[in-house]
Amino acid sequence: MPGRIQSIERAAAILRLMAGGARGLSLAEISRSLDLPKGTTLGILRTLQHVGFVEQDEATGQYQLGGGVLRLGTRYLDGNELRTRALNWADSLAARSGESVRIGTLHEERVLVVHHVFRPDDSRQTLEVGTLLPLHASALGKTLMAFDPLALAEESEFERPELPGYTERTITSRTALTAELESVRANGWAAELEELVEGEVAIAAPIRDRRGTAVGAIGLSGAVERLCDDRGLRMDQVSYVRDAARSISRELGAHPW
Repeated sequence: MPGRIQSIERAAAILRLMAGGARGLSLAEISRSLDLPKGTTLGILRTLQHVGFVEQDEATGQYQLGGGVLRLGTRYLDGNELRTRALNWADSLAARSGESVRIGTLHEERVLVVHHVFRPDDSRQTLEVGTLLPLHASALGKTLMAFDPLALAEESEFERPELPGYTERTITSRTALTAELESVRANGWAAELEELVEGEVAIAAPIRDRRGTAVGAIGLSGAVERLCDDRGLRMDQVSYVRDAARSISRELGAHPW
C-alpha cells in the first residue's frame, strides 16, 4: 500500500492554519507555526496560489485562503438538492404572487435555472429549467453577483468597459452595475425592470446555507403592468420573494435573520 505524500500533508496543514485565522498570515508566521523551512513553505504557497487555493495581499504580502478553496467549500449543495429543498416554497410563492417562479444557481458565468414553476393561470408558458441567464441583466443574476462571493470573480464580462445590452434598460456600464449591486446588498433583494426582456419585471432574493453563504437565488417574474403600480415596483411582491428565500434558507440550516 502506498504511503502518505508529505507535500500534500503540508499543503493541507497550511490550508487548515489559514482557515483557523480571521486575518492573513505572513510567510514567517506560517513557517514558524508549522515548523517548516521557509523555502519549503514558500514553494507550497506558490503552488497553492497557482491553483487558486491561496491568495497573497499585494500591499502586506500576507497570505489568505483563495477562491478555489471557497468553491470547494460552498458547492456541496448542487442544483438538484437545492431544487428538492425548495419545491414546496417555490410552489407557495407562485400561488401567493400569481407569477412564475424561478430558482437559479451560479454556473459558468451565468445563472442556471434549476427549477421553474409556471404562473398559476391558463396561459401558455414555456418551461425554463436549464436556461442560462446573464448575471448583470437578470434579478437572479444580480442577487448572485451581490451575495455569492464567487460570482463576481467568475464574471469575465464584468471586466469589460461595456456589458452586453439586451434592451434599452439593460445596465451596460460597469460603474452603474457596481452601484446597483451595492444597492442590492443594502436592500437584501434585486430587481430587473425590463432589462432582459421588454415588458417583463423580475424580483429575486438570496438563498443561504447553514454558513450564511448564498448558494442560489429565488425570484418571480411577470409583466410590468402586474408587478409595478403608479409608485413603482410592488413591495408586497418583494416581501413574498424575501419570505420564500428565508424559508428555503432555514430548510438549509441558515440561522433566521
